[in-house]
Amino acid sequence: MSERHDRHVSDRHVYEYAVLRVVPRVERGEFVNAGVLVYCRPLAFVAARTHLDETRLLALDSDVDLEGVRAALRAVEGVCAGGDAAGQAAHDDAGRRFRWLIAPRSTIVQPGPVHTGLTADPAAEAERLLEVLVR
Repeated sequence: MSERHDRHVSDRHVYEYAVLRVVPRVERGEFVNAGVLVYCRPLAFVAARTHLDETRLLALDSDVDLEGVRAALRAVEGVCAGGDAAGQAAHDDAGRRFRWLIAPRSTIVQPGPVHTGLTADPAAEAERLLEVLVR
């Protein structure tokens, strides 16, 4: 390998991500992708990017609590951001917050499976994943 290739690879870090899904009626198994969680351990980075397509969600369940879904997505973003917005998770490191957020749950906003990749810029990767997987 060339020195240039080695340097390029060494600038990239392993990251993990999961898609956030809104499941308005669990018994039907239908969902709308509404965000991504991204965690990069070497950079102590964790973030959530969300976008709720309300029209698609209402097509699955016209009675869905949109304000409740918006609040749940904001809460996920708050936990990722840390500080006062993270509530009880405020003092946890990025990894613990990510692991807590990807734990299986039966609420209307649920994490999908965790996947991995390589990136030099996890914040840009979060935006890219949001565009590709959600919007």
